[in-house]
Amino acid sequence: MEEEEEAIGYLDKILEDEEDSEPGTPTSPGLGSPFLASEKGERDAGKGLEMRKLVLSGFLASEEIYINQLEALLLPMKPLKATATTSQPVLTIQQIETIFYKIQDIYEIHKEFYDSLCPKVQQWDSKVTLGHLFQKLASQLGVYKAFLDNYKVARETAEKCSQSNNQFQKISEELKVKGPKDSKENHTSVTMEALLYKPIDRVTRSTLVLHDLLKHTPADHPDYPLLQDALRISQNFLSSINEDIDPRRTAVTTPKGETRQLVKDGFLVELSEGSRKLRHVFLFTDVLLCAKLKKTAVGKHQQYDCKWYVPLADLVFPAPEESEPCPQVHTIPDHELEDMKMKISTIKSEVQKEKAGKGQSRAIERLKKKMFENEFWLLLNSPTIPFRVHNRNGKSYLFLLSSDYERSEWREAIQKLQKKDLQAFVLSSVELQVLTGSCFKLRTVHNIPVTSNKDDDESPGLYGFLHVIVHSAKGFKQSANLYCTLEVDSFGYFVSKAKTRVFRDTTEPQWNEEFEIELEGSQSLRILCYEKCYDKTKLNKDNNEIVDKIMGKGQVQLDPQAVPTKNWHMDVIEMNGIKVEFSMKFTSRDMSLKRTPSKKQTGVFGVKISVVTKRERSKVPYIVRQCIEEVEKRGIEEVGIYRISGVATDIQALKAAFDANNKDVLVMLSDMDINAIAGTLKLYFRELPEPLLTDRLYPAFMEGIALSDPAAKENCMMHLLRSLPDPNLITFLFLLEHLKRVAEKEPINKMSLHNLATVFGPTLLRPSEVESKGHLTLASDIWSHDVMAQVWGPTAALAPSTWGSSALSWAVRIFPSLSCGSLCRASPGCRGRAAGTLLAQAQPGWPPHHSNCRAERGCPRRVVNPERFWSSSVHALCTCCRHLHVCPGKVN
Repeated sequence: MEEEEEAIGYLDKILEDEEDSEPGTPTSPGLGSPFLASEKGERDAGKGLEMRKLVLSGFLASEEIYINQLEALLLPMKPLKATATTSQPVLTIQQIETIFYKIQDIYEIHKEFYDSLCPKVQQWDSKVTLGHLFQKLASQLGVYKAFLDNYKVARETAEKCSQSNNQFQKISEELKVKGPKDSKENHTSVTMEALLYKPIDRVTRSTLVLHDLLKHTPADHPDYPLLQDALRISQNFLSSINEDIDPRRTAVTTPKGETRQLVKDGFLVELSEGSRKLRHVFLFTDVLLCAKLKKTAVGKHQQYDCKWYVPLADLVFPAPEESEPCPQVHTIPDHELEDMKMKISTIKSEVQKEKAGKGQSRAIERLKKKMFENEFWLLLNSPTIPFRVHNRNGKSYLFLLSSDYERSEWREAIQKLQKKDLQAFVLSSVELQVLTGSCFKLRTVHNIPVTSNKDDDESPGLYGFLHVIVHSAKGFKQSANLYCTLEVDSFGYFVSKAKTRVFRDTTEPQWNEEFEIELEGSQSLRILCYEKCYDKTKLNKDNNEIVDKIMGKGQVQLDPQAVPTKNWHMDVIEMNGIKVEFSMKFTSRDMSLKRTPSKKQTGVFGVKISVVTKRERSKVPYIVRQCIEEVEKRGIEEVGIYRISGVATDIQALKAAFDANNKDVLVMLSDMDINAIAGTLKLYFRELPEPLLTDRLYPAFMEGIALSDPAAKENCMMHLLRSLPDPNLITFLFLLEHLKRVAEKEPINKMSLHNLATVFGPTLLRPSEVESKGHLTLASDIWSHDVMAQVWGPTAALAPSTWGSSALSWAVRIFPSLSCGSLCRASPGCRGRAAGTLLAQAQPGWPPHHSNCRAERGCPRRVVNPERFWSSSVHALCTCCRHLHVCPGKVN
């Protein structure tokens, strides 16, 4: 299974070199001496032992959850049987035996297996053998065959009984599943329908684990032949049941006796009459059907309403240049989408707080309902990638997707079916009714893809930063211009996060580009490989973009227990004969909060800002000034500036150049990709030993931003800003002025003040390490919806504090009043006091200072006569004055 493979790769790297103090970028293995080869062999044997334990530990944990689910399913069986012989039975004996058929046997098999395996894993060493346990488990799979044969009848019986008996409906809708031993949650509520499906879901798990165990078990180990035999039995069993199950679960018979298979289904956003509508789309072997789930009363059988259908024989994908212009699509501004993400994150925090405090289930359900509504709105309004299908005999239909990977999957599935000899047809009303009626039972996607629909025992995903190096690719049959994109899921849907450069005219591109991708409850990483198209005639009229050809695509699961966090894990993903080599490692939210001091105090990264400015004899660090200057010169209109990841290797090169005070750094800046420069600026602020707005003032800023009275909030925040050390305050205002200029270009660069605050806020204001250690669960809460961890783990009570971005959002919103005039320390009567600008240069007609200036009396550059300003800038080098350097009324 993919999660075990990732865990094994993680352990590979951890055991590789214990003496290395710092993990490096992965390199190709070299040849060693015979002694080293022998030593490596011994180390490999030790790694194999540890990897088997790692695989077994993960399997045991999931086995415990499965046993708890079976227990919960069996719990109502005894009382139901007891009432069956009374005058008022809830269910008949026949119904009970049908619904719970073979559940008791399956439970006993797995309980015995778990009880035998657990002590062996706990007392793990090279002498432990367990192949016989897996062999015995495989030999008992016949019980699953009986369960699977009865599953359809059991599910239908349970559904009918729920509709006809309110008492049983109440029981079946809220079965309590005991949590794992190390979980703080005692129970979770699951429906009977979901629990009845668990054995089907589970039946393939042991086969996957056997593959992993054999992979890391020596051929001469006593377990090896037993595991091989268990795998053979399991594979034969799966082959036999697949033949039986698949047609029955995915087929429908038409009134004419034809068999129509369901191939794929899922939720898509359709643009219908200018409005976005969520549809459930079903792809059968000969027809594409778009449906909407009807609203029905509680307890009534749910049904779909067919909106339209297209026979695959009549379905075509219009070429980009042939497609008709897209109707005007109403798009939601980015800041509104970000606001909604913040609301969802806040509600998630409140849900976790209620659970931790054992709050009332009604309050939790109310919060979950609100979260579902917000997530549904986000799911409906976020997608922008057009996917058009056309009926050659009628109209076109336009879907909006959030992922090019998903668009490619639908297109490929349809085109594969169209290779068969398909005939055009028209469905009668009876045939359409039968087909639509079958959709509810045949569907494979039961819930709208939002996080609020997840079971409590499902993984919450990863929150933090995923570092990915895309190394190379091979397997292309002819030279092409090639690049890759990376997608991750968040808030229930996938979004594109990074893109490599185009490697021109090659069959073996060598990108070697590193990216830092922010994860927000992410569970999967997708890699897509494209051939770049430069033909402007291939313009998609739906979004006015040139359509590039997808050469291959693949997906990797991001399991919280398996993704490497210390060392790089190298992997290869295969896609349509193409192999893409990449490496990755993960940094969690709480780890990213820790600021590592620079090992080299002569550098600038990881060095206190006061030390850097004192060394440079400036008020704003050189790196900040140069990066901002370059962004304003050629990147202020770049779409997604500061949001789109720069290439990590370029960022590291710039970091090294600034740290070494390289004389060629300006040349490097002029040649470097603008997103890498923006990324370098963000990295500088992120690696400061303490945030720009200081550890000391963090609690006060939290209290200030929480004030509800605008006047009190402004007064408090102004006071706090005045309390900052000069280098921090001046740099903050310098950055703020820059962000204002970037936001003025929002119609072009799509970066609103809110988006910029989301990017920079968590970096500029976050808790100290001392505070983080005392309140680790609060560490992630300072991040706003896009940059924060929405919920750090499922067990902590979290306060909704997005202070970092909130403070900066507030600062940027009230920018006119946050000018030097409000912060200048000059006397109120000073004619040169700042009146409303943050620019370093004075406005025409304004004297730079006044004799009331509070510069040190002994300062030789102190203004005595204001008129001297017009003849010379006598204050250019003064460092005595405490006033802001950007204030036209201060000594510079």
